[in-house]
Amino acid sequence: TQREYYLNEQLKAIQRELGNEGEEGDGDEIADLTQKIATLKLSKEARTKATAELKKLKTMAPMSAEATVVRNYLDVLLGLPWGKKTKVKKDIAAAQAILDEDHYALEKVKDRIVEYLAVQARTNKLKGPILCLVGPPGVGKTSLGKSIAKATGREFIRQSLGGVRDEAEIRGHRRTYIGSLPGKIVSNLKKAGASNPLFLLDEIDKLGQDFRGDPASALLEVLDPEQNSKFQDHYLEIDIDLSDVMFVTTANTLNLPQPLLDRMEIIRLEGYTEDEKVQIAERHLIEKQIEAHGLKEGEFTLTTEGLRALIQFYTREAGVRTLEREIARLARKVLRQILEKKVTSVVITPDNLGEFAGVKKYRHGLGEEENQIGAVTGLAWTEVGGELLTIESVTVQGKGAIKTTGTLGDVMKESVETAFSFVKARAPTYGIKPSLFQRKDVHVHLPEGAVPKDGPSAGVGLVTAIVSTMTGIPVRRDIAMTGEVTLRGRVLPIGGLKEKLLAALRGGIKTVLIPEENEKDLAEIPANIREGLEIIPVKHVDEVLKLALTETLTAIDWTDADELAAQPPVGIPPAGDAVHH
Repeated sequence: TQREYYLNEQLKAIQRELGNEGEEGDGDEIADLTQKIATLKLSKEARTKATAELKKLKTMAPMSAEATVVRNYLDVLLGLPWGKKTKVKKDIAAAQAILDEDHYALEKVKDRIVEYLAVQARTNKLKGPILCLVGPPGVGKTSLGKSIAKATGREFIRQSLGGVRDEAEIRGHRRTYIGSLPGKIVSNLKKAGASNPLFLLDEIDKLGQDFRGDPASALLEVLDPEQNSKFQDHYLEIDIDLSDVMFVTTANTLNLPQPLLDRMEIIRLEGYTEDEKVQIAERHLIEKQIEAHGLKEGEFTLTTEGLRALIQFYTREAGVRTLEREIARLARKVLRQILEKKVTSVVITPDNLGEFAGVKKYRHGLGEEENQIGAVTGLAWTEVGGELLTIESVTVQGKGAIKTTGTLGDVMKESVETAFSFVKARAPTYGIKPSLFQRKDVHVHLPEGAVPKDGPSAGVGLVTAIVSTMTGIPVRRDIAMTGEVTLRGRVLPIGGLKEKLLAALRGGIKTVLIPEENEKDLAEIPANIREGLEIIPVKHVDEVLKLALTETLTAIDWTDADELAAQPPVGIPPAGDAVHH
């Protein structure tokens, strides 16, 4: 009204008199903020808060510290994407094409995204899914997040959580603190400019915790579809709707608090097979490195056989990061030779690979060179994929004790004791004289002593190694095995089957023995792995020994009389010696 205009002009004149007029355009700033509050699609709570803060700002000296705090608050509040959404793509075929173009394999994740889009095509009520991609380094978890954003037509935001220890990183600081700021969720939402972006929370398993709070617990509210429509940031102190945001988290392991795990849909990304790595390199990596090193077309060629040799002898990983580094190394060497005018172009094959890549780093082929007594090839799961694990066993003079070395965890030590007790209990069945245990100690070692090892899945391998040592029968070198063993000899199921089978395939193993209860998991194993190995499910340790040992075990009869006869003679002290109690 005219009266308000007159009073505002009067206020400006008084402020000029007091020397508080600030920079030119302060009035314009108030007008801009007023207009924003009026035009933005703010929630009722946000509009009330913004109006109250603006009212405070009008009465403050423009250059005062309090005015700056209020101005910053309004900038954040009004900078959020109120009611702004990007149009989510609902074309299933186009999304599938984008995902296939960017990533080879990873069918399980692609199916989940396409299913989500299929539901979105029918109804808009579906809240954004909360996915957790778990897998070893270098399998494409982070790049897959970008690809999902591209396929769904959402804005992409990435926030690394590695080493985050402060709860305020998630929820922000209260405005009572000097220099307070909103948390990463709100500030990234402002940066995205849309209320329905794809938010990638990278390395969620690397979250820390200290006296400043527990950020993992702060994420519980963010990642709960029932709560995140009313997410409260300490700085803003109003409800923010995150229900339209699609959250994707990544982790190397599921070493996370149970309530946090419970809120996410876990999708496992296992390591790539050799064939998959060849495809990824030929489709993406080689081209990327040629471009990055400024090589021209035809100057650098890596044949499929050369690439396969590079994968086998120079990398041992679940993902493709090391492979990419090795290809970059080849590109640098080739470029140097071209610039030194030694050659005009280079074709790398298995024959000349050593000239450019150097000495072979790994041995590709069988875990063992020959059948050995007491040496069994086991299969282990690690954070970076599967590994072949040699189990060694020898007997030494002693009194029937078991000794373990190789940095074993408590679970594995108990597994060794279980295996040893089982063999002792069944000794005559396996052709072992029980009296042998009274004269011999068994020493079990798992090589690479510096690498910590744990878990029960080496049980069948331990039994086989001990039986082989006590009977002197060698173990077949082309068989690998995995499975937990009980005192009754039952073989229990294990985890990480795909990674273990991949390790066997990489190591040139022909036959793998797995627990019968894991047979159902073979449906999810790629066909090329199943075809490259003879996979035999086993229910009892006796089946394992029949397949793994080079000779058949023959049972012996052993009676109490044999037991007494095998006892060492007890020396009787001379009559004159007093026995002291």
